[in-house]
Amino acid sequence: MLLLLAVLAVLGTLGTSAYLLKTWLGRDGRFRIEGASNIKATGLTEVSRAEMLPVFGEDIGRNIFFVPLSERRRQLEEIPWVQSAKVMRLLPDQIQVSVVERQPIAFTRQAQQIGLVDANGILLTMPAAMMAQHHYSFPVVTGINARDPLSARKARMGVYQRLLSELDASGQKLSTQISEVDLTDPEDAHVIMQDDTTLLHFGQDRFLERYLRYKGHIAEWRKQYPRLAAVDLRYDQQVVLEMAAGTDVAQAAADEQTAANAAHDKQAGLQAAESDHAAGKPAAKNPSLARAATHKPPVRQSAPGSKVKTGKAAAKPVGNASAKAKTAAAKNKAAKAKAVKAKANDKKRAQVKRAVLNLNRRKTATTSHTAASAEMGQ
Repeated sequence: MLLLLAVLAVLGTLGTSAYLLKTWLGRDGRFRIEGASNIKATGLTEVSRAEMLPVFGEDIGRNIFFVPLSERRRQLEEIPWVQSAKVMRLLPDQIQVSVVERQPIAFTRQAQQIGLVDANGILLTMPAAMMAQHHYSFPVVTGINARDPLSARKARMGVYQRLLSELDASGQKLSTQISEVDLTDPEDAHVIMQDDTTLLHFGQDRFLERYLRYKGHIAEWRKQYPRLAAVDLRYDQQVVLEMAAGTDVAQAAADEQTAANAAHDKQAGLQAAESDHAAGKPAAKNPSLARAATHKPPVRQSAPGSKVKTGKAAAKPVGNASAKAKTAAAKNKAAKAKAVKAKANDKKRAQVKRAVLNLNRRKTATTSHTAASAEMGQ
C-alpha cells in the first residue's frame, strides 16, 4: 500500500511539473515567432518565399509549440511545384522548412498554352522567359488534361517514361530524336520525330523494336509513297501506311509505272503519226490516232486517309534474313504485276496501231480501185 502511494505521488509530481513547464513555455516570450524572418526554408528554386509564407500566416506571433507541423506540411505539399516538405521547430523561436520540388520531364500543350508536367502527371506552370533560362529540352506531350483524374494522368506519363527509357537503354539517347508524343490513348502512343512529320503509332510497349523498324524502312516507304502521313507499327507481321488526306494511293504507288506508260503512249503516237504521214493524211484528222496519242492510264481516286498495308518484311526490324527474303518476294510479285500491266497496255496499243494501218490500207485500196476504174472508163 505504501509503495502504491509512493508511485502515485511521483506521478502526480511529474504531471504537475509537466503542466507547469508547458504553461511556462507557452507563455514565455522567447518562444514566440515574431515575424516572417523566423521562417527558414531550404530547397526553394521554382517556389518563391512569397508563395510559401502564406502557409504560415496564422503562426506569426504564435508560440512555436502551438504551430501544427503536420497541417503546415500538408498545406505546403498542395503547392503544385512542391513534391514533399518537412516542417520542424528550431528553438527557441524559428520554424525550419525543407522542400523537395517537382522535376518536369516534358512540355505540355493545351490549345496554345505551353506548360510543364512531372512524372506523376502534375501540371506545372512557368513563364516562357524562365523556361528559356532553364534551357529545357523535352518532347512535347499532349493528351494530359487538367480535367482528367490524377491517376489517369500518371498512367499516361508512365507510358511516356517507358518509351524514353527503352529508346535510351542502349546508351544512344535515341529519345532526343522525339519531337512530340500524343498520349490521348495510353494504349497507343503517337510519336512524331524531330526530322520527320510522319505520325508513328508506337502502341504501349516494344518501343525500341518499333523505332528500329521505322528507321530501317522509312526511306523506302517515303520513296514509294511521297504523300505518306502515318505509319502504324503495332502489328507483328505488317505495318499500315496511311496517306495524307486527298492523296491518290493507287497513283502514289504507281508513279513509276505511270511514267513508263506515258513514254509508251508517246512512242505509239509517234509511230501512228508516221503511218498517217506515209498515207498522206494529217494525224489530227485521224480520230483513232488522236486517241492513241493522248491516252493516259485511268487514275482511281481514293478516299482521304487511305491506307496501304505492307508485307511481313516491312514489319520486322532491319537485319532479319527472313524479312529481307519476304521483301524480295513482294518486290518480285509487284514487278510481275507491273510487267503484266505493261504487256496489256502494249497489246492495246498494238491493236490501235493495227486498226490504223488497216484503215489506211483500205483507204489506199479504195483509191487504187477508183483510179483503175477511171482508166478503164477512158
